[in-house]
Amino acid sequence: MTTEPPYLRIAGEIRRRIASGELGPGDPVPSTRRITQEWGVAMATATKALGALAQEGLVRAVPGVGTLVAESGRERATTQGRQLSRERVIRAAIALVDEEGLAALSMRRIATEFGTSTMALYRHVPSKGELVRLMAEAVFGSGPAGPRPTGWRPMLEREARWLWKQYEQHPWLARAMAHLTRPMASPNAMLFTERVLSALTGLGLAPEQMLHIHLTVLGYAQGIAMAVELELQARQDSGMTADEWMTSMEPRMDAIQTPTAYPVLSTLFGNDSFDLELGTLFEFGLARVLDGVEALVEGGTVAADPK
Repeated sequence: MTTEPPYLRIAGEIRRRIASGELGPGDPVPSTRRITQEWGVAMATATKALGALAQEGLVRAVPGVGTLVAESGRERATTQGRQLSRERVIRAAIALVDEEGLAALSMRRIATEFGTSTMALYRHVPSKGELVRLMAEAVFGSGPAGPRPTGWRPMLEREARWLWKQYEQHPWLARAMAHLTRPMASPNAMLFTERVLSALTGLGLAPEQMLHIHLTVLGYAQGIAMAVELELQARQDSGMTADEWMTSMEPRMDAIQTPTAYPVLSTLFGNDSFDLELGTLFEFGLARVLDGVEALVEGGTVAADPK
């Protein structure tokens, strides 16, 4: 768990005093010297705390007087306290990257969505990396609906299709979760792993085989899903849908795709019967992956226990 920086904790307490009316417009807020004494921090930390409040428009520095609560300080503090929460920040970030991709995400951009400062956002989420983790955690928070099917293969199919649905709805998720060797500490994602492994329990598989099957299914779904994000980015960059782009490329493809150069390929695309659809491709590949698992299970090819 990430600890909130001291200056943000101090700024949060002063913000609370303003929002509650304990400090009203024109009232002096604790000076840097007072902050160092009350909170036991360095002068630089105290200065940073007041700077964060000033950036939010809650206080203003008056030469020869000190730092005072701004005229609209209480209203701003109350509004921010009502609007901002970790859950709302996560939901706003998910909505943003669903529409524009993970590259569009920044703490400054999310703060703008709420009409607040980046410093205020850090009170709820300590970093962009942690925000992405929380976004993925939120998506994995809901599992497949309905009763659990009987049999390891139907159970794996349900889990894989549920995962694919999340990737389709949230194109950024595949890249955010693409850490097979360095997985994130994500309890909800681990529940997905638990469901997959429980489907493989009692089949006579060694622990390594169960984990390898889980990672193979996960890696396969992620690999296909990466194309969803790439297509979203390509559409933003080119302004064309996949069909429009293919139409624009037809003259060039016709020029190079001759029977002499590509005798087999040219026969496959000699008509308009083939239309690549990622969902169809996913289902085809999933069936082949599970065929391999089935051969392993039914063939009794279980690795020897290393112990």
